Amino acid sequence: MHSMIHDLLDPALLPDKTEKVSLIQTHISVVMIADEFVYKIKKPVNFGFLDFSTLKKRRYYCHQEIILNRRLSKDIYIGVLPIFYDGKVYTMGRGKGRIAEYAVKMKRLPDEMLMKSVFLRGELRGEDLRKIATVLARFHRGARNSSSIDTFGEPESFKVNTDENFAQTQKYIETTIQRKDFDALRRWTTGFYHSNRELFLGRIKAKKIRDCHGDLHMEHICLTEGLPIFDCIEFNRRFRYSDRVSDIAFLLMDLEYHGGNAFSRVLWDLYKEMAGEEAKVDSLLTFYKVYRAFVRGKVSSFQLDDEGIGIEKKEEAIQVARRYFGLARSYVG
Repeated sequence: MHSMIHDLLDPALLPDKTEKVSLIQTHISVVMIADEFVYKIKKPVNFGFLDFSTLKKRRYYCHQEIILNRRLSKDIYIGVLPIFYDGKVYTMGRGKGRIAEYAVKMKRLPDEMLMKSVFLRGELRGEDLRKIATVLARFHRGARNSSSIDTFGEPESFKVNTDENFAQTQKYIETTIQRKDFDALRRWTTGFYHSNRELFLGRIKAKKIRDCHGDLHMEHICLTEGLPIFDCIEFNRRFRYSDRVSDIAFLLMDLEYHGGNAFSRVLWDLYKEMAGEEAKVDSLLTFYKVYRAFVRGKVSSFQLDDEGIGIEKKEEAIQVARRYFGLARSYVG
């Protein structure tokens, strides 16, 4: 993959005219950012909850990414492009040789208008929060629901996610999370399931389990015309089929991580009213915020195992993970 990345950073080897190309890597993706478009390539990884290990699977999930993201950003996702290799050089969208990889092509959104950027500049307004609440409430009300999706709201089903989180974070204890915090969060989570079974089942009866976004944080919302919300979870249904409150809990937690507690309260109150949520759901919101913060801590920890990033980036990942785990711990007292 290293030689492919090297080649595709040459603007001449991309499908659209561009002056420059920059690179962002996550634990699951390589993202090429050109002047007008973004090209996203899935890494050949298998984390259990995500399996991009074969070219066939990566092609499938590229197409799933297009289909699912068009629900909330229909004009942003353009299509899936093949990446060719002729034995000497990789080219995207055109060329000769075998198809070595696939990429999702998107329109580039202005970084300065992402919700996180606007918030960090101190320019996020109540009007923005109202628009976000309106779009999300409408999306959640209309999102797909079925008896098979309902099963993902059962406490036993959701416990698969939290059990997986704790299992996959064990190796990072005393590096990104302290043992006492790990144990406290696991005890609290287990206790919540035992004490609130009827709450989970009541949400199923009320048809609150939907085909949601799954990765709803500030960097995935753009405050431009149409309010595109992008980059949903395409690779695992159990992260996307969830309680509507679990979906918005991610965004509220993200605001709080960045110090926007007052904004989080306003957004939650607006969303509750627009989505028709009952007051007693607040305890469930706390549960899902703990879950979401823990997931972010885990994902940041994963970067420590990525040979493609340097020591400085790994140190940064440790600090980010510690903050997320600390936030999760703060929610449980």
